[in-house]
Amino acid sequence: MKQLDRYILRQFIITAFFALAAFTVIFLAVDMMENLDDFIDHNAPVNMIVTYYLYFMPEIIKLIIPVAMLMSALFTTGRLSTFNELTALKSSGVSLYRLMAPLLIFSLLVSAASVYFNGWIVPSANKKKFAISRTYFKKGIEYFSKTNIFVQDSPTRIISLGEYNDATSSATLVSVQEFDPLDPTILISRYDAREMLWDQFSDSWTLNDGTTRIFTNGKEFIKRFDSFHFSGLHFSPDDVKKKQQHPDEMDYTSLKKFIDNQKRAGQDIARWQVDYYGKIAFPFASFIVVLFGVPFSSVKRRSGLGVEFGIAVAICFFYMIFLKVSQAFGYNGDLHPVLTAWLANIIFLLGGLWNMVRVQK
Repeated sequence: MKQLDRYILRQFIITAFFALAAFTVIFLAVDMMENLDDFIDHNAPVNMIVTYYLYFMPEIIKLIIPVAMLMSALFTTGRLSTFNELTALKSSGVSLYRLMAPLLIFSLLVSAASVYFNGWIVPSANKKKFAISRTYFKKGIEYFSKTNIFVQDSPTRIISLGEYNDATSSATLVSVQEFDPLDPTILISRYDAREMLWDQFSDSWTLNDGTTRIFTNGKEFIKRFDSFHFSGLHFSPDDVKKKQQHPDEMDYTSLKKFIDNQKRAGQDIARWQVDYYGKIAFPFASFIVVLFGVPFSSVKRRSGLGVEFGIAVAICFFYMIFLKVSQAFGYNGDLHPVLTAWLANIIFLLGGLWNMVRVQK
């Protein structure tokens, strides 16, 4: 049986590899044609364009892997069925379940590897790709002013920065306002400083040349300071920079930390949670589409490989539609973020199990 497993797995891997390569090239060509005007308008040199698309490739591969796995499952099993190899195997006592075993194990390994690939490799490449887009092609910019910045550090604390300097991790004309937890309309203290500096060794901010004002029982107490170590602030320079970042630029750790900071500040985190759990759920589509595709294509048809290709595209199309629709409900808070991220996988998993039950073993 090991020889049979190697034979089936070799056909599956070769087909998946060529499908992945073909779709990646097509994706790159289409995107390059769409952006050709931007490249020409900004006089982009060839090496810059090549660098941009090298960093773009991991994102494309992430999206194409489930498509390639599904197409390989349909083509490999369809070929065995077309040339009566599947019939011969069943006649010798090899069940469809046994036939699927090496493909399912391989697809599960691919899904597990994709979790790491999507969580760290893709965000790292996306960060460099978006940096080129923002600084060179002026694309994908979400404008974030470095003057008059307001940060909600917690539900009762608001920080305003007159001007922020990325290079030195410092701010000027700083005001930190604390409100009463029981009545957020009542100001209980305020810290105003000419300058605020980030201390990377203590991971905290220091206010320089400012005043402290305490409001209690209708009275105001003012105290001046030359330097004040404000250890209670939660935000960091990275949080300011992440105002520019998209979830696709953050790895699992960074995105989780960002969500925690937004939650502490009292912000709506539904959208971020959906993106976070989606990064984990999407890789397992590779396993589910194989579970769905092998039983489906095990039934012998006279239609040929063209129909198998059409079926693969249609299944992926419906999967992406279902994924986007469920995400819309999750972003609005109508569905739990975990359910939103896994709903498409659950539906297609049930479809795959139904396929396994209904076909001849």
